[in-house]
Amino acid sequence: MATMVMAGQQMERMHSRQLSRRSSVAERNRELFDLQRARRRGPTPEMFFAKPLDNSRIVKADDPERRREMRTFTAVMTLLFALTMVYVWQHFTAIEVGYRVEAQKQQVEQLREQNRQLRLTEAQLSDPGRIDRMAKQLGLDAPLPGQVVLPDGSAMNTGIVLAQAQAPAISLN
Repeated sequence: MATMVMAGQQMERMHSRQLSRRSSVAERNRELFDLQRARRRGPTPEMFFAKPLDNSRIVKADDPERRREMRTFTAVMTLLFALTMVYVWQHFTAIEVGYRVEAQKQQVEQLREQNRQLRLTEAQLSDPGRIDRMAKQLGLDAPLPGQVVLPDGSAMNTGIVLAQAQAPAISLN
């Protein structure tokens, strides 16, 4: 009987080889899968039985050692998490302070440049030669004795003379 089964299997193999030469790869794979499935099952079909389990009467015993281990583990993890968060907070605070310092350095440089520009403008505007040229264009002359008043309110000469503006001279060039 075993020889008949083996001969039958050899015949099936030869037949599948002949078909595989003629058919596509997908068909050949499907045939081989069907043959494997038929061999796995054997002569009897597989049967599965469901066995109901009733765990309602099982009560978990309290394990004080396990509970203590879990509390210790939780405490250690909480402490580790807190330390990590403190480190991260310090790190980000240091980065933020660094950015603020750099921003303030840039602001100081801008203010220094602005101060330099203002001093240069002040020096240009307070140039005596420029002031004399503008005064002559407006028709102003050099002050006469007694026209100069000091900041404390006293005049340089005893005789007080009021400043007078002359009309600008028109030149017809």
